[in-house]
Amino acid sequence: MARKQFDLIVFDWDGTLMDSTATIARSIQAAARDLGLPIPRDEQASHVIGLGLQEALMAVMPDMELAMYPKMVERYRYHYLTKDPELVLFAGVRAMLTELSQEGYFLAVATGKSRVGLNRAMNAAGLLSMFDATRCADETFSKPHPAMLQELTRELGQDLKRTVMIGDTTHDLLMASNAGASAIAVEYGAHPVAHLRTCASLFSASSVPELHQWLSENA
Repeated sequence: MARKQFDLIVFDWDGTLMDSTATIARSIQAAARDLGLPIPRDEQASHVIGLGLQEALMAVMPDMELAMYPKMVERYRYHYLTKDPELVLFAGVRAMLTELSQEGYFLAVATGKSRVGLNRAMNAAGLLSMFDATRCADETFSKPHPAMLQELTRELGQDLKRTVMIGDTTHDLLMASNAGASAIAVEYGAHPVAHLRTCASLFSASSVPELHQWLSENA
């Protein structure tokens, strides 16, 4: 298959490749409950997924005292890690990535996860060798700042104009726009479709098979 538009395909992780959004939201809520703080609603907890952990907690609980954030981080990590071994890739993800890799695309991940968290998740999923490069929120600026995409393209010697970012949140789509890259939305993750449609994207996929088909025919 000849590449039509892109040489580098960048994926978000949580809610795009891995079915983890509900677990993240519940872990945020459980951490707040542990500390006797107001518990964010489901939509509030889901909206901050994709940001770095510190940025996410500050966004979802802006009135919390600064001294409480480290405690929230600790409790969030406790609850998330108890569920981490149960998390799985969305059906069809492995086949999609394998085909794209075999077709010669550069593949990368840009995520709000920490480096330790991403490496653990990729290792558990058996995908450590699948990606050419990865960027995490504790290594650079959090989404929607363009730094992750800028750094990935520099590392891999690629052109932002021939790079596409695929993600389930407006944070992903805005990062792509800020970097001058293209974007594809996926509708099965953290942000409602109505929110995704406020951002520019080439395509909006309702499932992994639909995303896979679009990439096979258009990327």
